[in-house]
Amino acid sequence: MPRRSNGESSIYEGSDGYWHGRVTVGVKDDGKPDRRHIMAKTRPEIVQKVRKLEKDRDSGSVRKVGQRWTVASWLEHWVDNIAVPPAVTDSTHSGYAVDVRTHLVPGIGAHRLDKIEPEHLERLYAKMQTAGKSPGTAHHVHRTARVAFNQAVRRGYLTVNPAVRAVPPKLDELEVEPYDVNEVKRVLKVAAEGRNSARWAIALALGLRQGEVLGLRWEDVDLDRAVLRVRRGSPRPKYRHGCGETCGRKPGFCPQKVRSNPPTADTKSRAGRRRIGLPDELVELLREHRMEQASERDEARQLWHEEGWLFANPTGRQLNSNTDYHQWKALLAKAGVRESRLHDARHTAATVLLVLGVPPRTVMAIMGWSSSKMAERYQHVTDSIRATVAKSVGGLLWDTVDESDEAGADPK
Repeated sequence: MPRRSNGESSIYEGSDGYWHGRVTVGVKDDGKPDRRHIMAKTRPEIVQKVRKLEKDRDSGSVRKVGQRWTVASWLEHWVDNIAVPPAVTDSTHSGYAVDVRTHLVPGIGAHRLDKIEPEHLERLYAKMQTAGKSPGTAHHVHRTARVAFNQAVRRGYLTVNPAVRAVPPKLDELEVEPYDVNEVKRVLKVAAEGRNSARWAIALALGLRQGEVLGLRWEDVDLDRAVLRVRRGSPRPKYRHGCGETCGRKPGFCPQKVRSNPPTADTKSRAGRRRIGLPDELVELLREHRMEQASERDEARQLWHEEGWLFANPTGRQLNSNTDYHQWKALLAKAGVRESRLHDARHTAATVLLVLGVPPRTVMAIMGWSSSKMAERYQHVTDSIRATVAKSVGGLLWDTVDESDEAGADPK
């Protein structure tokens, strides 16, 4: 019998009564051949297994040799060493960490990474919702699992991403009803009675995200040219203990807490960096706002911190996102308009652009969208739009018939 060449698969019967197969599938990190061993009770079975392993080798779908990861060990490694800033933003990393440590590791962490199945994930999502978690939370966990397992596939620890095959939790889209023109006017009228009134005008007229507004500095606004530049955003603050962890509280509640992330970061996407034209009325509001801020600077004297924020607290510091949120809620209550999320102001601005008939590409540039599909989420067909369309249809179909056209019609 001729000698097998190096790297050729082999099949033989062992002294233990089993049939064994050995297949070279690649090269290990140390340069030695990666030769896999498999076994079966009969020769036909081992032949079938050898052929399958050779097929997987040839298609590049053989799991990489090395550390035997569990789901828990892989996810912890991924969130601590791979999906970290600057590869992702601070806020994205925080979301990943919560999903991994609160849901994925306790739920499916004991499984071997290469044995995880779509059904394991689907059962986890169902348990989360049974326990009272929202479909949105479960869906966020699904997206995190998909990203983490995609990285395992790229590195050869998995051959197929189970999260891609799993059925994600069904999301009930929240139908947002944007404010109509009269409601916006009421909000802006009440806002004009307090501090930073232009902050809400920018939200409702231009649709900037909360982080984008709070990250604006005076250098980003050219009032003479009536242009505003969005170049950065303000992430939610993260804190660390300033007391040496002796207070017994979480970092955010430490009496001596120290902010651990920078006050601004890059915009959410490349499309988020944009220039927006300002209406004349908004330019005038910002001029008034600049004078009001100058008065506050004089009044605060040595307590003022010159940090250049467009919208600051009474001592010049950057506005806190939580304080900003509660001010929005108080503004709505005082104006007597219905409750809404702060982010819904962005829906209102996008719908105004729809009413005005602004071209889609221009809308994308103003709103900072990287895809035109975002219009489906943010632009809403309101009652006023429906009424306008209905009136146009009525005028077209029931308009007075031109008698000359009727007289000149050919008889049937």
